[in-house]
Amino acid sequence: MRTESRVIVALDVPALREATNLAARLAPYLAAVKIGSQLFTAEGPRAVRAMHDLGLRVFLDLKFHDIPNTVAGAIVSARALGVWMMNVHASGGAAMLKAAAQAVAASPLGERPLILAVTVLTSLSETDIKTTLGTTRTVPQQVEHLARETQAAGLDGVVASPHEIGLIRKACGPDFLIVTPGVRPADGAINDQHRVMTPGEAVAAGADFVVVGRPILAAADPVEAARRIALECGMRNNE
Repeated sequence: MRTESRVIVALDVPALREATNLAARLAPYLAAVKIGSQLFTAEGPRAVRAMHDLGLRVFLDLKFHDIPNTVAGAIVSARALGVWMMNVHASGGAAMLKAAAQAVAASPLGERPLILAVTVLTSLSETDIKTTLGTTRTVPQQVEHLARETQAAGLDGVVASPHEIGLIRKACGPDFLIVTPGVRPADGAINDQHRVMTPGEAVAAGADFVVVGRPILAAADPVEAARRIALECGMRNNE
């Protein structure tokens, strides 16, 4: 018997056949698969259906960021696909966040999916947010501000770096969902990420789920990499 995994694998690949083959092999060690812009742009809704055919939950990571009415329409369409989780950009503003929450709550299509807001991308540094976003806040201050805005709008949680888990928990409480990208095994390359932790450290800090891409996809043995990360995050295999 296996306890549930906390690992969401990011299927950042260009073709459905590759994604399906990977997902089928990794499935025993996953909480869900993440379908992002690359795969969804290439393959569209059939990528979601293919994962459902494998019995896997889907985190649709398209980070909707537009005027409230447009985002609400996108949310309704995503819900019709039966996804488990989806996200928007928290920086889209309070009206957009509320429209997204209302679109999820108002839909009559079965069980409501989880909806999260992305706070500050893990690829952004302190300098980036001050120069590009034009804010005087530090990264932690910006993340906390956006997490509070997200919770006030009625969303389920946030996507945030593991470095901000503690302050989000303090600001938003124990039931607010935190999904954490920017995790790397201790011996893994950081690549274009700035604010990283190991998967085990992120879960110990309070992450509900960790999103892992390249450390699994680029591994010599992706299945073994997924197994090790799942065990590091608390999955117990008693079989």
